[in-house]
Amino acid sequence: MRYIDHGAGGAPEVLRAAEGPLPAPGPGEVLIRVAYAGVNRPDVIQRQGKYPPPPGASPFIGLEVAGEVVALGDGASKWRIGDKVCALTNGGGYAEYAVAPEGQALPVPKGLSLLQAAAIPENYFTVWTNVFERGRLAAGETFLVHGGSSGIGLTAIQLAAARGATVYTTVGNAQKAKVCLDVGASAAINYREQDFVEEIGRLTDKKGVDLILDMVGGDYIGRNLKSLALDGRLVQIAFLQAPRVEVDWTTLMTRRLTFTGSTLRPRSAADKAAIADALRAQVWPLLEQGRALPVIHKVYPLAEAAAAHALMESSTHIGKIMLEVAGG
Repeated sequence: MRYIDHGAGGAPEVLRAAEGPLPAPGPGEVLIRVAYAGVNRPDVIQRQGKYPPPPGASPFIGLEVAGEVVALGDGASKWRIGDKVCALTNGGGYAEYAVAPEGQALPVPKGLSLLQAAAIPENYFTVWTNVFERGRLAAGETFLVHGGSSGIGLTAIQLAAARGATVYTTVGNAQKAKVCLDVGASAAINYREQDFVEEIGRLTDKKGVDLILDMVGGDYIGRNLKSLALDGRLVQIAFLQAPRVEVDWTTLMTRRLTFTGSTLRPRSAADKAAIADALRAQVWPLLEQGRALPVIHKVYPLAEAAAAHALMESSTHIGKIMLEVAGG
């Protein structure tokens, strides 16, 4: 099969098309003929040599795919050969064939294409577990998500708004702000021109928001704490800035705040299967109604994965960057 090799790691241009044997599905796994694969920020970090795959996972890049089940591992019984699925993989998604634990696969939502389905797993698994399970966002609450025009951001805005929350976000320009407002944000704060702490204070009558989802880190940590309401929650899912900063934690105590975080990839297959079950019950009905759909910015051929990574690093995209493998 063809796949994308990142060699010893480095800049986007290290990504090269290569050929190798098909992966074999292990116990409880399925082999998927890949139609499309998603490009995600963790892929960039892995290519740079800073995000090694967990033990037993494919050493190659790629965390989400959609396509057709073509083989079953021992004991796998949830899917049949020929089923069309999207799946959260543990690696190896930039390829013509990829394996995934059967519990991490989901049916392609009715009415959606394989391209749209491939844009779902990484972002929707991440948002569901961090915003609604760990962050406990409820209808009627206020929610701030940073990086609103990213795949994660647009997913969080849409799902939170669909479930009855008031959503604010930060963006870098007017075009990104418009897209965020169009998909459900009540306000988009241009962090290049406005102080989000001041704007959140203004928007909430100085009460602060109930939940913040952050992937920036750095000096945003202290500023996030200042933007939270009494009993507010801050969920950290990445660090585009420094993960080590000096923070005045007094606010954490005086306002009874909760600061937590998680990463998806190292979680157990059982954990990820439980998230998949929750998505199928709570989110699939929305998708099949044409709501909270992934926003796709650009699709590259598999062989142009390097260009896809360069675009990801530029942060000029709005929504998902995808790779076409076999189409469909």
